[in-house]
Amino acid sequence: MGQSKIRENDIEAMFNGIAPRYDFLNHLLSFGIDKTWRRRLVKIVAKSSPQQVLDVATGTGDLAIALAKKQRDVDVLGIDISEDMIAVGKQKVNKLNLSNRITFQKASSLNLPFASNHFDSAMVAFGVRNFEDPLAGLIEINRVLKPGTSLFVLEFTNPQNFIIRGIYNFYFTTILPWVGQKVSGHKTAYTYLPKSVNSFNERDDFVSLLKQSGFINAYYKQQNMGIVAIYIAKKPNPSYLS
Repeated sequence: MGQSKIRENDIEAMFNGIAPRYDFLNHLLSFGIDKTWRRRLVKIVAKSSPQQVLDVATGTGDLAIALAKKQRDVDVLGIDISEDMIAVGKQKVNKLNLSNRITFQKASSLNLPFASNHFDSAMVAFGVRNFEDPLAGLIEINRVLKPGTSLFVLEFTNPQNFIIRGIYNFYFTTILPWVGQKVSGHKTAYTYLPKSVNSFNERDDFVSLLKQSGFINAYYKQQNMGIVAIYIAKKPNPSYLS
C-alpha cells in the first residue's frame, strides 16, 4: 500500500486548526482506547529505562506525559510542526507539574535540530503517516538515536479480519468524519484521517521501511484485532556494520 504525499505546511495548518478540540475528539472517537494503546507503548519503552527520549509528532504531549508518569527519572523532548498543538501540550504539562521533565520544541521530523547519537529512545504515536516523507523522517530519527537504542512507533492499521475490517472502515469513513467535523468545525481534518491510514505503509511494508532507514531487528505487535500496531526497531551498534 503506497504512502500518499501531503505537504508539511498543509499538515501544520490542519493540526493548528483542530488543536483546541483535538484531545476531546481523540478520546471520544476512539472510545478512550487511545489511552490504553499509549500505555502499552510506554510500558515497552520504559523497559530499557531511557533517560533522554525524543517524542516525534508529539501533538499535545499525551505520549510524553504517559511516559513521564510511568518512569520518574526520564526527560522527554516532544517535537511537532504545529505550534498550537504544542501550546495545548505545554498547558497540560504545567498543570501536571511535569514541565521540569517534559519540554517542547517546534521542529520537523525531516530536519531534526539535534546532534547525532543523542537520544536513548525515540517514539512516535500516530504521527509517521503524517510525515511528508516517511523514509526521510525515519532516517533522521535514526541519526539522532544513540547506537544500540530503539525506536517505538504506534500507528493505525487496517484490520485483516474481513468482518472487523468492514465495521472499522464504515466507522472510519462515515461516522468519524461526520462527528469530527461537527465537533471541531474543521471540514477536512477528519476525512484526512481515514485516507492517511488507508495509504500508510503498514505491517511488513513499514517494517521494510524501517530497515531501509537503517534500523535492524524491526518487527510489530498487533493490538485490538489489528486496529493498531506497535512497531519496534533498533539502531545498530557500529560493530554490527563492520
